[in-house]
Amino acid sequence: MNKYKKLASNTIVLAIGQFGSKLLVVVLMRFYQSVLGQEGYGEISTIIDTATLLISLATLSIGESVIRFGLDNAYDKSQVFSIGIKVTVLGSAFCYLIVPVIGGLSGVLPENNVITLLNEYSIITAVYVMTGGMKSTCALFVRSKGNVRLYAVDGIFTTIMNILFNLLFLLVFKMGNMGYLLSVVCADVCSVLFLTYMGRLSRYFILFGANKKLRRAMLRFAIPMIPTTVMWWIINVSDTFFVSEMLGFTQSGIYKAAYRLPNMIALLSGIFSQAWNMSAIKEKNSRTVANFYTNVFSAFQSFVFVVGAGMLLLIKPVISLICDTPFHIAYIYTPFLVMAVVYSCFVTFMGSVYVVSKQSKRSMVTTAVGAAANIGLNALLIPLIGIHGAAIATCVSYLAVFYIRVIDTKKFVYMNVHLHKLITNTISLLAMGFVILFCKNQMVFYSVLAAIFVFVVFVNYRACIKMVKLVLGKGKVKG
Repeated sequence: MNKYKKLASNTIVLAIGQFGSKLLVVVLMRFYQSVLGQEGYGEISTIIDTATLLISLATLSIGESVIRFGLDNAYDKSQVFSIGIKVTVLGSAFCYLIVPVIGGLSGVLPENNVITLLNEYSIITAVYVMTGGMKSTCALFVRSKGNVRLYAVDGIFTTIMNILFNLLFLLVFKMGNMGYLLSVVCADVCSVLFLTYMGRLSRYFILFGANKKLRRAMLRFAIPMIPTTVMWWIINVSDTFFVSEMLGFTQSGIYKAAYRLPNMIALLSGIFSQAWNMSAIKEKNSRTVANFYTNVFSAFQSFVFVVGAGMLLLIKPVISLICDTPFHIAYIYTPFLVMAVVYSCFVTFMGSVYVVSKQSKRSMVTTAVGAAANIGLNALLIPLIGIHGAAIATCVSYLAVFYIRVIDTKKFVYMNVHLHKLITNTISLLAMGFVILFCKNQMVFYSVLAAIFVFVVFVNYRACIKMVKLVLGKGKVKG
């Protein structure tokens, strides 16, 4: 099987396992919004965003090492898994020690919406961190073994369990925010048990006799990922915290609703990136690696821009369909968020260069630029233009990180990013955003959006056809 076909195969398997389940969550978004309300939806988004950051901090981002070292046949998989589990358990236990600190902050700091909220849900947040960390480590190890089918099936299984627990805790017991969080915790526990049994993970766990040299290497790779994770968290979700504090949880709920649909692009990219990182690591010593990167990025870029343009074309009716009535206004905040997510996909792709070359410190430095820009622009723009300011801040941050990485990664892999196509597509998406923001005539609105969408497809279809030929083994391009 050629490397392009292997990449396509892994992507398809992962997509089958994850996209359908994640799409189901989006379909159920209207249910969550109606049960939790605008304020509750904003609150639960803030709690989950916080817990996501705490998982990376508590586990020292060891999951990044589990996948990187687990994919490399030079390292013993039992040692990799055992080190990952031990770090996760110890870090999760430490998380329980800092729970009282969260409670103490609400009594010391001036009145703060976010701190008060986190104090109320501090215990369940700590449990969420523990179960989420264990699930992530187990799932990443399964993927590092090349068992993408089990990894995909677990994605479906976890989502089904999550929805069932949601129905139980939200509809039957009417537990509100606490019920939503409990459903995620219970689903993660079920996932850990499922992966342990189906993946025979107990055979890989060694309680004593850890390889100290490997442990040091894994921590050296993972620990620089912690500030990187913090920076990404700042870029991805700090805008929600700014909106929650400056405008209230009702407005942050609308902002999260606006972000939810564009994040489907990130979901597609994330599925591909999981398969791509596996291929990139396997091909790291290939003499045609530069051509491999160039060919794959060209097709990936084209696909993401077409999907982004298609989303902007349909954003208004789709949000009206999947969101509860009070959230319908969210569509006007999506143009810059779609652009932000598109460039976040490209940033992730460029980040694979750092993963393969084990340059986690460079990943941290480039991300820090985006985080600094995000904080500054959020503080400046949200008081001036409200939710639009948060969207613009996120968009500019990703653009900055991408173009820095384009320059920096050339030191390790020289690839052609097709700058002219990037600029043409970017201008096209900005034009669609302008129409969404300012055009009031519905006929003109959809006619112009459709025309620009067709243009984007025309600009990008050749790269997609070329990739199909490479997958089928009919391409004439080297790499």
